[in-house]
Amino acid sequence: MLPQEILSLLTLFCVFRASVSIPDEVEDYDLMYVNLDNEIEGPALGTEETASRDCQQEHTEWDKVFIMLENSQMKENMILQAMDEILKVDLQTLKAELSQLTTDLAGTFAAALEKVASRVVSEVEQALARNSDQAEEAKRLLESEQGKVLEHILLLSHNVSSRLGRLESAWLRWSETEAQETAFQQDKLSPTRGDNLILNSLWKELQQTRAELKASQKWAAQHSLPAGCETAILFPMRSKKIFGSVHPTAGMTLHSFTACIWIKVTEALDKTIVFSYGTKFNPYEIQLYLSQESTVLVVGGDQHKLAVKNVVVPGKWIHLCGAWRSENGSASLWVKGELAATAMDVATNHTVPDGGILQIGQEKNGCCIGGGFDEALAFSGKLTGFNMWDRVLSTKEIAAQSGDDACSIRGNVVGWGVTEVLPYGGAQYIS
Repeated sequence: MLPQEILSLLTLFCVFRASVSIPDEVEDYDLMYVNLDNEIEGPALGTEETASRDCQQEHTEWDKVFIMLENSQMKENMILQAMDEILKVDLQTLKAELSQLTTDLAGTFAAALEKVASRVVSEVEQALARNSDQAEEAKRLLESEQGKVLEHILLLSHNVSSRLGRLESAWLRWSETEAQETAFQQDKLSPTRGDNLILNSLWKELQQTRAELKASQKWAAQHSLPAGCETAILFPMRSKKIFGSVHPTAGMTLHSFTACIWIKVTEALDKTIVFSYGTKFNPYEIQLYLSQESTVLVVGGDQHKLAVKNVVVPGKWIHLCGAWRSENGSASLWVKGELAATAMDVATNHTVPDGGILQIGQEKNGCCIGGGFDEALAFSGKLTGFNMWDRVLSTKEIAAQSGDDACSIRGNVVGWGVTEVLPYGGAQYIS
């Protein structure tokens, strides 16, 4: 006889098989009930042996059920194992794809970075090449001009030497003729007809030589630096990138000033800046600029200015001075050492503040060095002898600025040859 627990389990499976999985060859099973006391109730069963005998009759079917359960569990394990393998493969594939994506992105970024760096290097090289070309062009122009000057001077020297030789020969001939005719003349002081001819010829030769020498001196004055000035700054063309930055020797807090400069402008437009000083609050504290043939001095803003007309001639050296005093707003402009214009109440009681930037050849716009310049305002030509004082000079002192040794006089705020003046963008020192 089987133990009570096994009998109960077998009875439970018999009930389950009878109610759910009824095979084709079994046509009828009575519904049985299992109570908690492990007793089997049914219309045809009354003892444990009867239940055991009925279950033994279905032993083959239960074997099939167990086999099916085992197969189902095995299949489930196989499916779980297969899913685990698939997930592992997918994970490895995803890792490989992410690694490849990272490699591709790194390569793309490196290529883009290399391209950008190459473009920047190319632009820098092009900018350097342009600056170099501008410098070479300015150098060629300077050498060409110097060559023309030397050639013209040599030609003039040759002509003067030839004329002096002819004058010497004529003088010798006249001396010989005078010596021969002296013995036949009673009044040695009376000129003969031959004397008159020789003297007239000599006079014409001297007049022509004097005119040529005067023209040569005038031409040389136009093509050389002012007397006493050894260097100048050349602005080869009008450009928003070409200017000079001045670093004053003393502070720029000014209640009065005098500024003087030699210039030879190639062409003056409506506003061509000679020099300017400005701060980020007011770009127009001090300006000296050209307007066609006029010169304009500005103090404290464009509404405070003084102008003098018809004083600038392109291609010729000219000396300009501007002076201003705060207490009464007196302003004056001087051309070639002579007073040309005066005015009162120009920025009266104004103070020029320190902390700005002083530049030549361009207008300060309150932003930064070299930024935002206007090509139409740029200076083209030459300038030298730029000096500035923190006071108003006397008439004698201003007149001395345009004398024979002008560049030897230096201001206490800006002194030419002492104060640092840095050229930018193709501007360069010449001698």
